[in-house]
Amino acid sequence: AVLHGQVYRFCTLEGTWLLKENSTLPWRNLSECETSDQDAPEEQLLNLSIIYTIGYALSFSALVIATAILLGFRHLHCTRNYIHLNLFTSFILRAVSVFIKDSVVKWMYSTATQEHQWDGLISFQESLSCRLVFVMMQYCVAANYYWLLVEGMYLYTLLVLPVFSEQKIFRLYLFIGWGVPMLFVILWGTVKYLYEDEGCWTRNYNMNYWLIIRLPILIAIGVNFLIFIRVICIIISKLQANLMCKTDIKCRLAKSTLTLIPLLGTHEVIFAFIPDEHARGMLRFVKLFTELSFASFQGLMVAILYCFINNEV
Repeated sequence: AVLHGQVYRFCTLEGTWLLKENSTLPWRNLSECETSDQDAPEEQLLNLSIIYTIGYALSFSALVIATAILLGFRHLHCTRNYIHLNLFTSFILRAVSVFIKDSVVKWMYSTATQEHQWDGLISFQESLSCRLVFVMMQYCVAANYYWLLVEGMYLYTLLVLPVFSEQKIFRLYLFIGWGVPMLFVILWGTVKYLYEDEGCWTRNYNMNYWLIIRLPILIAIGVNFLIFIRVICIIISKLQANLMCKTDIKCRLAKSTLTLIPLLGTHEVIFAFIPDEHARGMLRFVKLFTELSFASFQGLMVAILYCFINNEV
């Protein structure tokens, strides 16, 4: 069927057409000329936002309770649990930063009239507050990845080194978890301000600038995956050394593997090396669904495994 309607473009304050994200083509509103079936991707993204909002809300609640438990009992105060507390904090900050980002965007839309929504969006994206919110979210996400890396490093250290100074190594872990992400996020923010100071810094016109953030995160994911493989090998050798039957070895190995995956963020390897700009169609949706679902519910799983079913608590 032929639909009759109008196609809209948006003229910016500079007198140029608003462009599509990561494209030189002008943005166009084709809603009056599209059938309802073509709204499916929009509905899918809305469903994804509902899923990850629920996930982050559950993770936030569980992590706050878990943090209170670990802080409230003195017999739980040790280096291992201090590392867990920092990991919990990074998950909490990640959830809060996502909530703030989503809330600010929704507030901006709700306070603007229909005819001024795009004008309001552009003025907001050009504001300092939008950039600060986005930079804060990038730092919280990066810090979360690096505290997952710290958990992997600490686990590997426990298995490999019989004796080590926990106080000295904890200071190193604090720098890795909070300091290293701050360094490359500040560097990225400086480069964006100097060479790509457009909008809310959500678009990556030069992917080399985006690699300042993405590459360190990929390194953290890759190192944690190698630690995961090494830890599994150590577990297998220890189980075989205890002369256990094959069935018991498989059961314990499966349990250990399923426990380590959310704790080390091993699932991130699946799509880590597929850039968003190269993912199209169903691959993009599957990538978004997998990453957003796991990322939002991961905090809940970590709180359960490290606190709620921990025999020490």
